[in-house]
Amino acid sequence: MFGSEKKSNMPTKEQSLPGRTEAIRPPNHHFVNGHNMLPPYPEDTQYAMFGLGCFWGAERRFWETSGVYVTAVGYAAGLTPNPTYQEVCSGQTGHNEVVQLVFSTNEVSYIELLKIFWESHDPTQGMRQGNDRGTQYRSGIYFYSPDQATQAEQSKKKFQQALLNNGYGMITTEIIPATNFYYAEEYHQQYLAKNPTGYCGLGGIGVQYIK
Repeated sequence: MFGSEKKSNMPTKEQSLPGRTEAIRPPNHHFVNGHNMLPPYPEDTQYAMFGLGCFWGAERRFWETSGVYVTAVGYAAGLTPNPTYQEVCSGQTGHNEVVQLVFSTNEVSYIELLKIFWESHDPTQGMRQGNDRGTQYRSGIYFYSPDQATQAEQSKKKFQQALLNNGYGMITTEIIPATNFYYAEEYHQQYLAKNPTGYCGLGGIGVQYIK
């Protein structure tokens, strides 16, 4: 129904879908670790948010990381309020498929999460990740504080040099403030734990981030 060109270009506000006022509510508990999906969270935790292709595989990469308290998949960095998965796939919301995580600052650092982010996908591909094409698959870091913004930009410079040294092109990752995070439908949450043989669509390119 929607052409690939439309899916690969960010819509304007006038082109975007209207959305709705009612939000999708996540399940009460994380399917993998049983932690509460919604706050309150432990006092030593912070938020992080990343987009690195299909959010099923991205979420698994982070829930497997020691120090990550809880993960959730959803939609962010677009225009349509409370979008559905079908609407995001249309290319008319501007949203990215993202994983939002809550992590313990006493157990894992933000720079360690950035290392996982860079090494888990190809950040040079623009509006796609591998065979997954469209604005919802773009590479993105969505920061929650000035400190996160600084670390993200510094890590981008370091990884860019590593990419150039290995024959890759320029990074297309957007680094912008985290705004509204809209939870994806319940069946998307921890999808690969519920469907172990399901599609992942996530893979690094063999270039390591050097801290």
